Amino acid sequence: MKRGKSSALFVITVLVIALLAYIGYFGAEAFGYRFNSFGQSINKGLDLQGGSSMLMEIKEDNVDTSTIERTIELISMRVNKMGVSEISITREGEKRIRIEIPGQFDTKSVLETVGKTGELQFVGPDDKVILTGKDVKDAIVQYDEKNQPVVGLEFNEEGTEKFAEATQKFQGQKITIKMDGEQLTSPVVSAVISDGKAVINGMASLEEATKQANIIKSGALPVTVETLSVKTVGPTIGMEAVGLSKKAAIVGIALVMIFMAVYYRVPGILSCIAIVLYVSLLLYAFAIFDVTLTLSGIAGFLLTVGMAVDANVLIFERIREELRTGKTLKSSVQSGFDKAFATILDSNVTTIIAAVSLYIIGTGSVKGFGLTLIIGIIISIFTALTITKFLLNLAVDMKLLNKPSHFGVKREEK
Repeated sequence: MKRGKSSALFVITVLVIALLAYIGYFGAEAFGYRFNSFGQSINKGLDLQGGSSMLMEIKEDNVDTSTIERTIELISMRVNKMGVSEISITREGEKRIRIEIPGQFDTKSVLETVGKTGELQFVGPDDKVILTGKDVKDAIVQYDEKNQPVVGLEFNEEGTEKFAEATQKFQGQKITIKMDGEQLTSPVVSAVISDGKAVINGMASLEEATKQANIIKSGALPVTVETLSVKTVGPTIGMEAVGLSKKAAIVGIALVMIFMAVYYRVPGILSCIAIVLYVSLLLYAFAIFDVTLTLSGIAGFLLTVGMAVDANVLIFERIREELRTGKTLKSSVQSGFDKAFATILDSNVTTIIAAVSLYIIGTGSVKGFGLTLIIGIIISIFTALTITKFLLNLAVDMKLLNKPSHFGVKREEK
């Protein structure tokens, strides 16, 4: 009974892993829903699909962090207005900002958009402009009586008069706030505001409130930015990089799996099944968490595959040591995992610490490498300590593994 149950469970597990891998690689359609393949759902970075990269520098000295963050937010909003997706705008060093736009090759239009003077407008329901950015004195994040984030506005003397007149005229109606013609928010006027201080509520989160306050406070870029360098990666080069990276990943993983199967025999084959699941889960994680994959990210991905295999090697060697002491297969498998656990956890935790440091401190490709490394290590720990163990125990119950020689241990070594 136990052998038959274990056999059925083993077959179901292998079929589920195979199905996950198939859907991820080829995509599928079921019940009117389309499951995209990894190639369609994972974002590709600038070096994989081509695009534009620009390095900007702030000309003013002694610029504080909040001003730089507002500048990045406004640049992001302007570039996104062009219909460009998957942009990456990051701070480099003290005063530099890097803009990377995969799939966008018209750098001239991007530079014109980034450098233009922003126009902030408060527009009434009659489509007439009530206030502009010059009438706004300040915009900050506050909390209302329900402890919900709101945006607090303060107008200058001229803006106070205009806004008091508008709120009296448009009570119960919406006043739309626009940046460069694009709607930011449309709060409803609930009372006449004559003291020059207003509140915009209805923010979904603190992040949204902060974003809105930053944009309203700085209608135009708060600092002067200068273009230091512009680089364009052609689509042909990007496509070639994708092809070579894909080939390198397949060859590397295949060689590792062949080694495991040849050297460790049946346990090695079981570890190959776990590796297939690991690779599938890792790529699904990239798609779910909207990771943008770059060449350095692929390097991190392949490195974690090696670390996942390394965990299996440690486990199998521990099991071999237990078998040589004369223990049964069942107890050797359990003891092998127990003794390998601390070593696997220790080595992976120290690597995670290094990867987190790279992600926090690094920029661009370094940050991408760190992120893929973090995700990969976490999933590799899971597959090594749970899936591989689960498959080995099933194989022992099925009698697929029933003697020490299946682990490469000769009888006389017992």
